[in-house]
Amino acid sequence: MEQNARSSENGKAKSGDRQQREDAATAEGAATTTRRALLAAAAGGAAGLLLAGCTPPIGRSRAQGLDPFTLGIASGYPTPEGFVLWTRLAPEAHELFAGSAKRVSAGAAPHPLVPATLPVTVPVQWEVAEDEGMRRIVRKGSVDATAAAAHGVHVEVAGLATNRWYWYRFSALGYRSRVGRTRTFPRERDAVSRLRLAVASCQNIEHGYFAAYRHMVADDPDLVVHLGDYIYEGTWGQNLVRPLRLGEAQTLADYRQRHAIYKRDPDLQEAHALFPWVMVWDDHEVANDYADASPERILPPALFLERRAAAYQAYYEHMPMPPRMAPQGAAMRIHTSLPIGDLATLHLLDNRQYRSPQACPMPGRGGGNAVVPSACDALRDPARSALGAEQERWLDRRFAAADSHWNLVGQQTLMAPMLMPARSGPARVRTDGWDGYPLSRQRLLDSIVQHRLRNPVVLGGDLHAFYAADLHAKADDPASAVIASEFVTTSITSQAPGEDHFARVRAANPHIRLADGRRRGYLRLTLSRDRLEADLMALEDVRRPHSGIGRLAAFVAEAGRPGPQPA
Repeated sequence: MEQNARSSENGKAKSGDRQQREDAATAEGAATTTRRALLAAAAGGAAGLLLAGCTPPIGRSRAQGLDPFTLGIASGYPTPEGFVLWTRLAPEAHELFAGSAKRVSAGAAPHPLVPATLPVTVPVQWEVAEDEGMRRIVRKGSVDATAAAAHGVHVEVAGLATNRWYWYRFSALGYRSRVGRTRTFPRERDAVSRLRLAVASCQNIEHGYFAAYRHMVADDPDLVVHLGDYIYEGTWGQNLVRPLRLGEAQTLADYRQRHAIYKRDPDLQEAHALFPWVMVWDDHEVANDYADASPERILPPALFLERRAAAYQAYYEHMPMPPRMAPQGAAMRIHTSLPIGDLATLHLLDNRQYRSPQACPMPGRGGGNAVVPSACDALRDPARSALGAEQERWLDRRFAAADSHWNLVGQQTLMAPMLMPARSGPARVRTDGWDGYPLSRQRLLDSIVQHRLRNPVVLGGDLHAFYAADLHAKADDPASAVIASEFVTTSITSQAPGEDHFARVRAANPHIRLADGRRRGYLRLTLSRDRLEADLMALEDVRRPHSGIGRLAAFVAEAGRPGPQPA
């Protein structure tokens, strides 16, 4: 992230201008060293990343049992003065993954989680430094990791200098974690000239390797944005690459195990350790196609909410989220806005927890369906919402108050209308997406227009394909003005429909500039004052852990000119 000269005062050190200059030079040198190390690690592949994650015992301290930092470390939700640090002590993961990820990669069933060997409460020390060598510690403290929270910890660090990189680590039970890297953001009105984001979604570990994260590390983004389906609660798909041979997650222990399996992936660990993350969930963190208390397989709401509470608890335990987001039973507020200087505001939405049940489901089932719009009267019910009435009002207030140059709306799926022509009969729409909530979508678009939101760009995932689309003032009227650009990232690994599906979608939806599900990967965004560059980064082969990557396509959204243009 680059900041204009008038905001350089934000990096002041306490000991004066001379010390400030020395600190800045040292930090920049360390950052350059880290970037070189990242590129070397990316070139070396997953094996090199495993070595980077080794956890040595602390000198002069007796190590107690196994290494507790098997699930890595992470940071998230940066502010101008700090960020959240996360780890979860899990020495039992050595039993779960004897021989690291090899057994899962080869398709052998992992051992069930063994009983934790940790005390009920474990003190965990944390440190934040201005240098990669952790010589100039600027913040440190201790926090208790408790069995009730699966020995996960969330530390909110504050009081740091704005808009700079820091390094951090944890210590517990005589072991010290690897060193991670994270950053603070500029203040809301500070001038920022450039921002780099990486956008990810849909990472089914059984469908392939997380090589996309290795390439994301080499891109060196300022922030990673994950838009849902971080784990998959069950098994689906063909020709599984890393089969887990587990039943569908139902209980807190099940969800904890699933998160631990994913967190053991070395490429995912590296991306978490080296960049701050923000995230929102989609459905598979709980159950396919769920909507509020309504699951795909019909259950009494009280029973499903017990399962949802377990899933939300495990999700929080494994994510670098602030304590204010901790779940209260089956409720967990994750929608939020993140200002990044005066350049951008990222509005993150939750379109699962509060949504109305999907319209016109299949007989005897909940969840999504493919319906002919004219044959489903419920689609035209104004009371139905994808976000819930309270979150809709919150977003309208955020749009009214927004003053940044770009406004990014991070949510789970494609917002633009998408008719799906059938091989025979009339075209249909997906009721699990925004087409299932057309009046709720229109209220969001009306809010953009009413508040004259500056340079809105909608970001999504879910569909396991890249999309670039125009968003019109009236969603179902292509003659109305284009008011926003939309980019959807493909999946990290999750399988997609056949290419004939996307060919039919492109033919029937002229406002969709691109729809391509051939490759897995991520979305790389670079923002400046006058343009947003979107690179669609596609893996060569998700079935190979060392897969190469290439740019499938590139688009530009120009400030003051809504709608993506080919780069």
